[in-house]
Amino acid sequence: MDDAHFIKTTQNILIAGVDEAGRGPLAGPVVAAAVILDPLKPIEGLADSKILSERKRGTLFDIIKLYALSWSVGMASVEEIDEFNILQATLLAMQRAVNGLAIQPDEALIDGNRLPDLLIPAQAIIKGDSKVKAISAASILAKVERDKIMVDYHKKYPDFSFHQHKGYGTGQHLNEIGQFGFLPIHRKSFNPVRTMILQQKSK
Repeated sequence: MDDAHFIKTTQNILIAGVDEAGRGPLAGPVVAAAVILDPLKPIEGLADSKILSERKRGTLFDIIKLYALSWSVGMASVEEIDEFNILQATLLAMQRAVNGLAIQPDEALIDGNRLPDLLIPAQAIIKGDSKVKAISAASILAKVERDKIMVDYHKKYPDFSFHQHKGYGTGQHLNEIGQFGFLPIHRKSFNPVRTMILQQKSK
C-alpha cells in the first residue's frame, strides 16, 4: 500500500496523516502529530522519521510547518500514561492532535493498527509512516517536537542525559536512574522505575 492506493479515495477530500513518537521511553510524554499536506506544494524527502538523520528531520520539520495546509501536535502526559497505560495515552495524544487541526479533515490515516476515538472516518495503516506521505510528515513533527521536550528536560535535570537518550532505556539512562533515582517525569508504570517504587514501599 502506498500513496497511489489512496488517489481515488482522497481526490478532492482532505486527508490527515497521524503518527506518534515516544511510546517506548521510560520518561517524558508521548507526542502525536496530525498533518494535512497541500497537494499543490509537494515536499521532497518525506519518510519514516526513524530512518532520517536528526538534521534532515529538523529541515523537514520546518518545511512541513510552512507548506502543510494544517498541522497540529497533541500529547499525553506522564501522569496520563501511568493512569491509562501507554496505548490509551497514545490514542489520546492522537485524538488531541487531530482535534487541534485548524482545518477539519474528511478522513484520518493513522499509523499502526489501532484507532483513536475521532469524529471523522479513520483508517489504521500498519507501517503507514513509510507508506503514506502525510503520515511520514506527522511522524517527523511528532519526533522533533518530542526531542525538543527531552532536550529541555536535560536543562532542568542536568544529571540525566535526556538530550542524548531522549528518555529511552539505554544503558546510560539506566545507570543515571540507578545513581540519582527517578524523577517526576519518569513513567512510574514502566520498569525499572515501577520496581524501584515497589522496593521502596516494601522497606
